[in-house]
Amino acid sequence: MARKRRRKQLPTEPVEAQIESLTHDAKGVTHIDGKATFVHGSLAGETVRFLYTGRWRKYDEGRVIEVLESSTERVEPKCSQFGVCGGCSLQHQDSKAQVQAKQQSMLDSLQHIGKVQPQQVLPPLVGETAWGYRRKARLGVRYVPKKGGTLIGFRERGSSFITDIDCCHILHPRVGELLPEMSRLIDQLSIRDQIPQIEMAMGDEVCVLIFRLLEPASDEDLAKLKAFAPAHKITIYLQEGGPETIRPLESEVTLSYQLPAFDLTLDFLPSDFTQVNSDINRQMIQRAVKLLELREDDQVLDLFCGLGNFTLPMARHAAQVTGVEGDAGLVARARDNASRNNLQNTSFYTANLYDELDNEPWLQQSFNKALLDPPRSGAQEVLHHLPKLGVERIVYVSCYPGTLARDAGILVAEHGYRLVSAGVMDMFPHTAHVESIALFEKVK
Repeated sequence: MARKRRRKQLPTEPVEAQIESLTHDAKGVTHIDGKATFVHGSLAGETVRFLYTGRWRKYDEGRVIEVLESSTERVEPKCSQFGVCGGCSLQHQDSKAQVQAKQQSMLDSLQHIGKVQPQQVLPPLVGETAWGYRRKARLGVRYVPKKGGTLIGFRERGSSFITDIDCCHILHPRVGELLPEMSRLIDQLSIRDQIPQIEMAMGDEVCVLIFRLLEPASDEDLAKLKAFAPAHKITIYLQEGGPETIRPLESEVTLSYQLPAFDLTLDFLPSDFTQVNSDINRQMIQRAVKLLELREDDQVLDLFCGLGNFTLPMARHAAQVTGVEGDAGLVARARDNASRNNLQNTSFYTANLYDELDNEPWLQQSFNKALLDPPRSGAQEVLHHLPKLGVERIVYVSCYPGTLARDAGILVAEHGYRLVSAGVMDMFPHTAHVESIALFEKVK
């Protein structure tokens, strides 16, 4: 039997270093004896002292313990647990500088991965506030008697432990300020050590908390949960197995959000995917519609359409919009939303857009414009269909610059499109997450 290789002990003495740049995930980059070292909690241009937290063959990691020369972009974090909690990574950087860094990260990815650059860089979309914006989140829960009871929050950075916080400033205040009360509630339950997570889903008005249960709640537990919900203006759902087991504790509620610029209201279920930041979502949809330059005779294809977040607004300006989505439940909700909003010019199909697609009915049609809003893995598998369908103008909404850049390179180099414009949208302030939007046109 081969012996396990022992990991070398980490140095215990602080190391002084100058931070050269920031990585895409908000770690400072320095080189110690020629070896790349990523330092959490630092900013480009700073001189810091750090302690090693990990050493590997190709790179090392550390965390700042003292800032000797600070960046002009450095600000005081709002959260006392910043640096410990994994929910945020950029609270120590000025909000405007965060957005500028994300814009540059997107442009760098386009250049280095896709070998393309936009003809125009769009001004970033930013919200009215960088705090209290999250309406969707999954919070860890753990009963820890040594810490005084139940902890609820995001996990600590690089750990399975739950961060000990009294308030989360990025969650909507309805939940972010309710964490201590939620902890006390769970402390009183007989199954307090059988609740691993709480999922938050919030519309414009209604807030749902889904309690994941590893063991059934007792009648007394249920009574406490039922009393808690109305007192704090939330609705509780329970989940005792997979997503199909999610059910309301009492009566079902309707979650919805409005898109006033398009006179639309979209309903969704607590487990459905929705954008976490309603302000940026509204701005994003308006930008997408503007970039597409929709006309009354346009035939539009919306791939990865979800519950109709883009499909329905586009249908207000186009002749016909066809949405395609892999989740049959979301497709059902999209159809219902179209009907509820009296839209007769939409059609929806369920299809796995990562599979081979040959006989799909929508592939037998023609479209002159398309919108793509894929998950993190991107849309590489469907790109070759777009020129065959006659698509002349594409808006691509991305949640990961790496796959946007890859797909942009494919559209330009292999399918005859040009990258007209691109820009970022600050969907997740204080995190390294980069949401972006890009416009492509077919070269004639």
